[in-house]
Amino acid sequence: MKFICALLLSIFISSQMNAQAKPSYTQYILNNFILNPAISGIENYTDIKMSYRNQWTAIEGAPTTNYFTVHCPLGKNDSRTNINSFDIKGVNPRGKEYWSDYTAPDPHHGIGFTAVNDKSGYINRWTMNVTYAYHLPLSAKTSMSVGFSAGMSSINLDRSKIDFGGMDPNDPAIGYTNNELKKIKPEMGIGCWLYSPSYFAGFSVLNIIPGKNKFVLNNKYGDSFTPNYFLTGGYRFNIGEDFNLIPSFMYQYWKPQLSGLHINTKLQYRDIGWAGAGCRISDLISGYSGMIGLKIANAVNLSYSYELAFNNSLVNYTGNTHEILIGFIIGNTYGDSCPRNVW
Repeated sequence: MKFICALLLSIFISSQMNAQAKPSYTQYILNNFILNPAISGIENYTDIKMSYRNQWTAIEGAPTTNYFTVHCPLGKNDSRTNINSFDIKGVNPRGKEYWSDYTAPDPHHGIGFTAVNDKSGYINRWTMNVTYAYHLPLSAKTSMSVGFSAGMSSINLDRSKIDFGGMDPNDPAIGYTNNELKKIKPEMGIGCWLYSPSYFAGFSVLNIIPGKNKFVLNNKYGDSFTPNYFLTGGYRFNIGEDFNLIPSFMYQYWKPQLSGLHINTKLQYRDIGWAGAGCRISDLISGYSGMIGLKIANAVNLSYSYELAFNNSLVNYTGNTHEILIGFIIGNTYGDSCPRNVW
């Protein structure tokens, strides 16, 4: 079993080393901003989110991902709301009446920041980006935004976590001293987002600057960076006055010919809570998932997801995946704590 687990982890790390893929997120539907800078400033408030993901818990050194994101609008005038526009007695703020009265916001800007720490075995990657987006109404209910991100990525290898077994520890692929195992590179991303009260669709490219970080000078070995492509879409179905059903998908592709399709369905009850189920079909390991979330206060919400791998010869050795997400809303003029435009 230890051999199989080590083999699985080495395969995953090898794929990360040959072409850097962005981390997977079971709850992408709750924070598409982490994958698309065009969402910067899409709401009328400052949106803060923090997440922790522990993947394949049965394997020592398996991937763990932490992130922090924040974004807010600039110059966004929303004449439909003010500081007194909280929940009206007897009216569901997430019901059909709200969506029928929805109008696209005026042109405005958005800015944001993302910080992601992704660990896999002996690899530790930090990525920090600032983001900008411009939102433009296309019709009475439909808007489009375009955005970009720019920042830095830091790749670190910890030799102390590598088990060479009986092999020579002086591997030229990873250098000979810790001083050779830290590299920094610039990073950029672009994206676009189309949204209305009924649907959303987006496309983004991260790691847009290709290249290779060599950990040892005058050596062919190193860490390659290739663009990661994301295609996202979703639709809202109203079920009576109290429920919304939102099926969505997210397709990720990165070289060399690796891809993953995430399909999710989220059931929202008013602005109080939500539950969902999903499926991830990937070139690495696929899985089923479920999630549940709750509004704790008008400005705080919490969500948890659980993922179980399937359809793989190593499924009995991977363990499960847990993901926790907590969100904070600052300066909200609405009466509920759920997003208007990314749901």
